[in-house]
Amino acid sequence: MKTADATRVKFAPAEDAARLFTPAFCEYLVLLHDTLGARALELRARRAEILRAALNQHVMPGHPPVSAANTGDWRVPAVPDELRKPGIEISGPCSITPMFINALNPGPEGERAEGDLDDDEDSGGHRLIDTVRAAHNRLAAVNRELTFEDRERGKSYRIAPGELPFFMHRERGLHLDEPDVTIDGTPVNAAILGTALTLFYAGRAQADRGQGIYFYLPKLELAPEARWYRDLFDLSRGRLSSLQNATIRAVVLVESLPCVYQMEEMLWELGPYAAGLNAARWDLKASIFEFVMADPKQVWPDRFGVDIKTTPFLANIFRRLVAICLKRGAVPIGGMATALPSNDPEVNRTAGEAIQKDKEWEAAQGFIRAWVAHIFHMKTAADPFKKLIGSGWTPTPEMAKPGNYPVKIGVPAGPVTVEGTRRNARMLIEYVEGWLNGRGAKGIDSLEGKPGVHPALMEDLATGRMSVAQIAQRIRHHAKDPQAGVAHDGALVKRLLQEELADILSRRPKSAEVETRYRNAMKVAMRWVKNYTELDFRSLGAYTRAELDAIARAPDARLSVSGPRRPPRGRGSTARRRRRSSGP
Repeated sequence: MKTADATRVKFAPAEDAARLFTPAFCEYLVLLHDTLGARALELRARRAEILRAALNQHVMPGHPPVSAANTGDWRVPAVPDELRKPGIEISGPCSITPMFINALNPGPEGERAEGDLDDDEDSGGHRLIDTVRAAHNRLAAVNRELTFEDRERGKSYRIAPGELPFFMHRERGLHLDEPDVTIDGTPVNAAILGTALTLFYAGRAQADRGQGIYFYLPKLELAPEARWYRDLFDLSRGRLSSLQNATIRAVVLVESLPCVYQMEEMLWELGPYAAGLNAARWDLKASIFEFVMADPKQVWPDRFGVDIKTTPFLANIFRRLVAICLKRGAVPIGGMATALPSNDPEVNRTAGEAIQKDKEWEAAQGFIRAWVAHIFHMKTAADPFKKLIGSGWTPTPEMAKPGNYPVKIGVPAGPVTVEGTRRNARMLIEYVEGWLNGRGAKGIDSLEGKPGVHPALMEDLATGRMSVAQIAQRIRHHAKDPQAGVAHDGALVKRLLQEELADILSRRPKSAEVETRYRNAMKVAMRWVKNYTELDFRSLGAYTRAELDAIARAPDARLSVSGPRRPPRGRGSTARRRRRSSGP
């Protein structure tokens, strides 16, 4: 048996990484890797089997057999009071220091968010430097020492006095590796690395202050994956004395189709660490796209018009989530309000009304909190939960019965339009440009230059994934816009991408660097779409920067579904090392 020898860990040069990768931390990381790394690969393989069954045989995921997890009257351990607070959590990349500080501070009305989702996942840059910065920033924030000097703008950022929001840490998922950190030459699982850094540094500091240590668990698909996290937390308690009596709790992000069927099982497998479930909208839609990608009867209308509130089968998924939480004593957390503030008061008014309506609906379904992307809309998003719960309203007994909300996946009502595909194309170019610039979250107006009132939205990797999936689905099945009399194919999508790129460049500052990055973004976008048409659902976060550079230098990907297709492939890093020589 190998020993937890710190010298087995190697990491690429990254600013301030050496301060984190001490011998003590590396020994702890090796312990987690040796114990959990191989299981993570097995869990990825199981995911791939379930996806193949859906794509090759149209056998969709379903409910597990009857078991102790989905019967009886068990409940999760008592959830800490602060996790039961009604209101809002503000989300953003904690590797970007000024954004992180702003999220921790009061909004325009002088109120702080109840919670802070300090993210190193979908809004993070998915580079080692991002994870390193996130670890340093989290520790500094817990110690109230986080500062930032923006010398170009002459601005100083400090944490304001007063009680901080509770921290909700989100790391990259177990489907990804970190290629710049290896043990015995093998890349470390990104979930192991991120969770280990947080527990070892910010987590121990939180425990010393008597604070709870809370995590969101992203991209879970199967209940044994929740058990994997439980074992990770158990191992960490055993290794790090400061955590032995600490409160560690986790909320599962319900953002994959298989997870929809295993929500009770997820809470059961987390055991003493279970706290709640989150209704993740964008990734769930993207996951559904992936599971039905090979079925011509499952082509969705323009995703921009698919509203959870008015799409019965999606609404019932989230009502079921709430019912399970009510039944099991867990907390249900709602979705994201993504609108960004504008200089136009009418845009802000329209956005505020939409956010209020959305959060009123969530509160009425039984959610106690949701997410917001910017402090400008924080109070608007928080008030519906505070007011309804503060009024003494409580969910009815019928709302606590999951059986009232069966899972029935369908096709939403609405049109398939070329203009909807155009919006996806523009969003995709803009998002990938931000990614190539080191940002996992970017404010994007996919209707820029169009008439009407439309705020920019804070987009992250989930919306990039949705856009790619919808474009690919339409190419694969030659989806027709009946009003325009046009069927989708690779040539049409390439034309839309080219037109949107030209329009974007006409509105941006004239800069060779900016133009090059946007043109490279279009090449990466085309490669990403092509992969999806071939049933290769590899996450953008699984590409190394060297691979993205190679795509940018290569000829444009051909957006066609003719000829042989690759076998269905999941979204993670499992196959990356095998395929590195053949390109992305």
